[in-house]
Amino acid sequence: MKNQKDKSIFAWCMYDWANSAFATTIIAALLPIYFATVVVPQSGWTFRFGGIEIPTNATTLWGFLSGTTALFVFLTAPILGAIADITESRKRFLMAFCFGGSLFTTLLFFSRSGDVWMTMVFFFIANTCFISANIFYDSFLPHIASRNEIDQVSGRGYAYGYLGGGLQFLICIILILIHNKFGIEKTMAVRISLLFSGAWWAGFSIITLVWLHEPGNNETSPQQYPGKNNSWTYIRSGISRIWHTILNVKKYRNLTIFLLAFMFYNDGIQTVIRMAAIYGKDELGLKNHTLMGTLLLVQFIGIGGALLFSRIAKTFGSKKILIFVLFLWLGILCYAYLMTSALDFWILGIAVGLVLGGSQAISRSLYGSMVPVKESAEFFGFYSVFEKFSAIWGPFVFGIIRQITGTSRLAILSLVGFFITGIVLLYFVKDNGTRINTD
Repeated sequence: MKNQKDKSIFAWCMYDWANSAFATTIIAALLPIYFATVVVPQSGWTFRFGGIEIPTNATTLWGFLSGTTALFVFLTAPILGAIADITESRKRFLMAFCFGGSLFTTLLFFSRSGDVWMTMVFFFIANTCFISANIFYDSFLPHIASRNEIDQVSGRGYAYGYLGGGLQFLICIILILIHNKFGIEKTMAVRISLLFSGAWWAGFSIITLVWLHEPGNNETSPQQYPGKNNSWTYIRSGISRIWHTILNVKKYRNLTIFLLAFMFYNDGIQTVIRMAAIYGKDELGLKNHTLMGTLLLVQFIGIGGALLFSRIAKTFGSKKILIFVLFLWLGILCYAYLMTSALDFWILGIAVGLVLGGSQAISRSLYGSMVPVKESAEFFGFYSVFEKFSAIWGPFVFGIIRQITGTSRLAILSLVGFFITGIVLLYFVKDNGTRINTD
């Protein structure tokens, strides 16, 4: 490594390599399939609470579980971000949530047939930690990359993530395919893969722990409460800063419009990520090897997509390329509604892999180019709020439409409205590379 900056960029990218094992194997691939085919009985499952009984299925349960997790993070993210800025502890928060999430990911190894509640609780905690850690991970971006570098560094991070997540998932697939050679059952191979995902996440994050530099902001104590550096003081100060930001929302008009646009179009993206495997299983009746193979294909094509669109964005502008990518998403949704075969699902995977990395990387870099550097964790906390607020409604809408209509096709088509709204709002965002001033 040439210098501390290069080390920090590499270590930052390596966290994407590490945590993408969770994003791929747990959120998108193995756990949704395992949850639908093993944990939840084929006859369905009845939710019982206070004398209320609601018959449901794995698809609906997974949608509501993802939405509930997003709602919890939605309520806490900005406060955590503000506290991290004040205490100069972005890295500490990042690693705490990282290792907490990886622990509960490994505990998913103990989930077996009928363990619906246990699986949901372990996933809820692990997913909450995963999402929370990403707040602090993203907040490092404006510290380690200049305005001219930010698109490419963001894209490089996603490329590392797709490669790391893809390699880990490939190892899992090989284990599952040749499980007989190890003298274990297929379900045991899946459970070992879930445990391996947590170990991969924690293990490679050590590189981030060692090499990622914690940026300072010369704000060592909440000025409102001098001499009281305890947890409650920082919580009060964090809430105070969030309230100040909300009261001055007009000052951040451009940022607010972007966040609203992001909230809508990201709703569609996050729902596709979370529901793709279970959609293929439920609606098309695809075999597990087709689902896993397609998701693996998405990972490796995503590497090129993230790097390609990030490079194009540097030439033509982040906003223009982002809008172009979102129009590609509209075409993908229409194709998903019409597809009927495994071949269609493979083609869909190629298209999703190409646009997924680009839309995620450019969204993050465009936002990172506008936020004030010294308050990056707080503002990326808001970014996470809008991201998770959108993630609440997408899976909920998907689950409700699936429950009412009995088909996932109309549920996937309903996402078109979210993308169109996001594109319209994004049109009014000014992409001139100017950061907002909070002074």
